[in-house]
Amino acid sequence: MESLGIDIVSVSDEGVVATMPVDDRTRQPFGLLHGGASVALAETVASIGAFHFIDKETEACVGLEINANHIRGKKSGIVTAHGNPLHRGKTTMVWEVKIVDEDEKLICVSRCTIAIIKRKI
Repeated sequence: MESLGIDIVSVSDEGVVATMPVDDRTRQPFGLLHGGASVALAETVASIGAFHFIDKETEACVGLEINANHIRGKKSGIVTAHGNPLHRGKTTMVWEVKIVDEDEKLICVSRCTIAIIKRKI
């Protein structure tokens, strides 16, 4: 998170909000927000959201699958990720993460499946 400048704004039962700068850390060689950086932001939001709901003494959560559609490019500024749980099961959670620019224009939409596993004692 620190390497990409990801900042968690809020965590609640309704979802997670985080921001990330579009700068030299997060741009690809052609000057646009790197798709991999968007995916890292999305999985971070989904993982933190899942962690909010689990029993931290007996469970852990890990990314199982992620996909992303990159809708529009961005050269500079800040993007904001809004993650919301679509499914909260006992062994998996599915999160939708929408990444938007300062004008609320959609940059990327992602769906992330998180596995809930038992901690080894």
